[in-house]
Amino acid sequence: MHARNAARYATLVLAAGIWFLSKFLRYAFPPLFETMQASYGVSNAEVGTIYTGLMVVYASLQFPSGMLSDRFGSVRVVAGGALLASLGSFVLVFDSPAAVLAAAAVLIGAGTGAHKTVTVGILSRVYPARTGRVLGTYDTFGAYGGVGASAVVTLFLVAPPALDGLFSLLPGATWRGVFLLSGVVGVALAAAFARYVPRQLPASSEAASDSEEAPPASAYLRQFANPAFSAFILVTVLFSFSYNGAVAFLPLYLSEVAGLETTTANLLYSALFAVSVVQVLTGDVSDRTGRLPIVVVTVAMAATALLGVIVFANAGAVVLGVAVVTFALGSHGFRPVRGVYLVELLPDRIAAGGFGIVRTLLMGAGAASPTVVGFVADGFGFRIAFALLSASLLGAAAIATGLLLVGGDGRTVTGPS
Repeated sequence: MHARNAARYATLVLAAGIWFLSKFLRYAFPPLFETMQASYGVSNAEVGTIYTGLMVVYASLQFPSGMLSDRFGSVRVVAGGALLASLGSFVLVFDSPAAVLAAAAVLIGAGTGAHKTVTVGILSRVYPARTGRVLGTYDTFGAYGGVGASAVVTLFLVAPPALDGLFSLLPGATWRGVFLLSGVVGVALAAAFARYVPRQLPASSEAASDSEEAPPASAYLRQFANPAFSAFILVTVLFSFSYNGAVAFLPLYLSEVAGLETTTANLLYSALFAVSVVQVLTGDVSDRTGRLPIVVVTVAMAATALLGVIVFANAGAVVLGVAVVTFALGSHGFRPVRGVYLVELLPDRIAAGGFGIVRTLLMGAGAASPTVVGFVADGFGFRIAFALLSASLLGAAAIATGLLLVGGDGRTVTGPS
């Protein structure tokens, strides 16, 4: 019985493992910036540009990876992406010129960018009756990739004496062991994913057969003619704009506007990520009640809490802490439900590519948000900037409420899909 239950969740475990590794690799770079500067002889601007290149490549792969999945199969794209990221990791194991660091960062960005868009579709097909709970677990596991990266980087930079003998076997500097470990784990996960996941996917859910014409690019764009689809995309874009802007400037806002000590502000900032486990709960509840009710509740919660950060800016750390945690609960709680609802709106044949378009749009809005917030803050102050973010979230909640009232519930239908 236990073995059968473990096998049932093999796809989830392997997908979550690759997602954790993807985030681990991206978040491993910032703690190593100073070390990389010394190793490669590059400036702050140069190492920052290299990392920006990684993130730009990651973002730009969202739609192409989905379209490739619709044409050639989701398992191939995910496993291939993990192998590509592992190749980039192996490149960083050896001492090399700065140009090689840039090339490795691009490989890692491309490999990790091929994962999330495609995997959401895989999980929704393998676990049709528990998609919300599964995606909540998957996203929660990935959210701790940054925590794992910080811990492992610290271990390799400040190695305990007991590990000196092991680390001396590395071909390059000790810190490069972070990427050797990542590469080995990535290859193992890719191989296991390619072997076990096809056994759990419905036979008809992979790429189009040779006799079936692959979906043209126009098929993805036609989905915008669906009012429910377009309206919900607007919800996701408004949310992404607000969340990324708030996350980027919250510590500075708490210090400058609320007058909190830097250590207190950073502690409250950490709370934003510590409560990400709520995704498991909201995903599970959405399986039972429908997607949009949870979307409305979580987005409205985040909007109200962000408004509270503005109104009660001078109320002290405890009140602000409650507002920040509530904002985090609403924001994290929204994410798994967002993914499930979008996949359910899209036809199966173009689900991965369609979701890729959405992720490209919301990531673009999220990337632009810090610039907009910084400009508004410089010109009018942080309160006005955060009021803009709160208004964006309130707009998203209003649109989601409208979708719910007109019957776009997106309720999960249990049983085979």
